[in-house]
Amino acid sequence: MNQPHVSRRRLLRTAGGATAALALGGAGALAWSPSAAAADDAAGLRIVDSNESDPRMKYYRFATDAIGWDPAVNVLLPDDYGSGRRYPVVYLFHGGGLDQDFMTFDKMGIRELTAGRPVIVVMPDGGHAGWYSNPVSSNSGPRDWETFHIEQLVPWIDANFRTYAEYDGRAVAGFSMGGFGALKYAAKYHGDFASVSAHSGPASLRRDAGLVAHWANISAGAADLAGGTVYGAPLWDEARVSADNPVERIPSYRDKRVFLVAGTSPDPVNWADWVNETQVLAGQREFRAKLDEAGLPHESHEEPGGHVFRAALFRRDLDGIVERLRKA
Repeated sequence: MNQPHVSRRRLLRTAGGATAALALGGAGALAWSPSAAAADDAAGLRIVDSNESDPRMKYYRFATDAIGWDPAVNVLLPDDYGSGRRYPVVYLFHGGGLDQDFMTFDKMGIRELTAGRPVIVVMPDGGHAGWYSNPVSSNSGPRDWETFHIEQLVPWIDANFRTYAEYDGRAVAGFSMGGFGALKYAAKYHGDFASVSAHSGPASLRRDAGLVAHWANISAGAADLAGGTVYGAPLWDEARVSADNPVERIPSYRDKRVFLVAGTSPDPVNWADWVNETQVLAGQREFRAKLDEAGLPHESHEEPGGHVFRAALFRRDLDGIVERLRKA
């Protein structure tokens, strides 16, 4: 990833404090005193709205060339962020749906779930059906979610918060579509994330005649791309599918902590729940078998129920993430 850009305005503002200290490390990490000024523009992101009044939850909205509207992010700081220490970061991705966005996990109680844990949690917009991808085609302007998350948001976070800007300082996790995004990013950018977690996230794009890839195209075309597609239609961009497909990227999960959750009994009357979790369970089993064949460790859970976020397992996952990443 590109080294974060820090604006001249921020440098001057930070240097103006009597105790401020600015240092650029070899990994592109940015250090400053606990009394540093508010977050600033960086890495192609221009802040157009923000609220930093809450001691833990910070909100920002950006203008970016990667997305045709202004996406937002919630950044949840640990209880003791004022200590001046650096912290590992979890990038937590929401699922698909017209009611899903950067606020999803706050509504699910993320503040309570993370209380007392020494980690920064970053929860960005990913589109109603963005699939954490740069689409093959869009009729609604730029929707390059992969570019926004990887090339812009990650370095922006490192430029504005006390993080470990390195492999052992970052994890990716998500629910449903966001679980797929976490698995995808961990493989494609395998040098950037030491832990990956998929809570009811699909891990196989091609099984059952490519049902998940077809659903990505259909849902994105309807909700985000005005008829465009993530992977191309009528024919897929096969190289792009393979690059994104977790079961085809098994060696990229070496030396990572892998955590998987799937439901075993979706509601047969609820078509969406049944189709979603049936594919999730089958795809995760395929993925786990390939990890086993490669001798790669992982932690997996099959739980009763369908396509739902399981808070108890997320707590367990979060404890494992904190244990795996560099300590605050």
